[in-house]
Amino acid sequence: MYPNVPSQYMNWNHRKSNICHELSGWNPDIICLQEVDRYYDLLSVMEKAGYFGSYKRRTGDYVDGCAMLWKADKFQLSEEVNIEFKDFGLRDNVAQISVFEMRRAKSRRLVVGNIQVLYNPSRGDVKLGQICLLSLRAQIISEKWGNVPVVLAGDFNSTPQSAIYRFLSSSELNIKLHDRRELSGQRSCHPAQVFGIKNEMSNPFDVIDRFLQNCWTDEEVKVATGSHDCHFAVHPLKLNSSYASVKVSTKTRDLNGEPLATSYHSKFFGTVDYLWYSNDLVPTRVLDTLPVDSLRRTGGLPCKILSSDQLALVSEFAFVQGTNEGACEEETDALS
Repeated sequence: MYPNVPSQYMNWNHRKSNICHELSGWNPDIICLQEVDRYYDLLSVMEKAGYFGSYKRRTGDYVDGCAMLWKADKFQLSEEVNIEFKDFGLRDNVAQISVFEMRRAKSRRLVVGNIQVLYNPSRGDVKLGQICLLSLRAQIISEKWGNVPVVLAGDFNSTPQSAIYRFLSSSELNIKLHDRRELSGQRSCHPAQVFGIKNEMSNPFDVIDRFLQNCWTDEEVKVATGSHDCHFAVHPLKLNSSYASVKVSTKTRDLNGEPLATSYHSKFFGTVDYLWYSNDLVPTRVLDTLPVDSLRRTGGLPCKILSSDQLALVSEFAFVQGTNEGACEEETDALS
């Protein structure tokens, strides 16, 4: 995926230095990372900056996984739950759910979920199943700790124009109205398509193929919704995206308010990363992403300065007090 990236920018020592410098520079209280295969290299550096960490590797033969880091002087970890999706027939992806308690305000807790959703653009059923399971587990843990606020961070491998994005924001989706291969919106995000470099000729057989693929098998329905007989995927959380909620430059945002791009390499240009939050939080500000022209000039990520193939999302959240008080209190950062 990185044929245009000079080899020195792919070198791990170069990338590690840049990544840790970037993470420390944003100075977040909580960090969520995905596709991490050198976790202990990162942790050894970030520990010196005052962070604790946890890691969950993907199952199977994969060497990468999800990682969380948090400032030891700001938060203490009260509970940690790891999800192995293979236990539910949902591939080898994993997710983390952590309950954090603020050290300076013992009554303030926060549930943070961290996920790398399956990449395969054609398996929207699996993507939905993974998101449903993460949301359900996060809701259960939130209730266990007194209905505390929830943040779900990560790479959801779905674009802001996709049915899966609408599902996350609305909590429900009738899968029978959609082709499972198009649920994530990724198939129309090749750089050549996005930048209009070439126009692919449509094949008349594509129409027939799309029609046939729109027919869901019973097994695919079960993977997406949990039941052969249910055509509605649902999740229990009421979620909003922090970037869509905080208005900034229109030069970097789409019609949904999401970044125009959070990832750029030879096969993809677009947005797949999000910070979703529940109603007991309010985002007070976010870090703007790069304009499209600046991102294009890199020729693809990683580059000399940015050493991931995805841009960092940073959001500051405030806890919402009771309606009688009508104000906001203790703030915390989250970064994916």
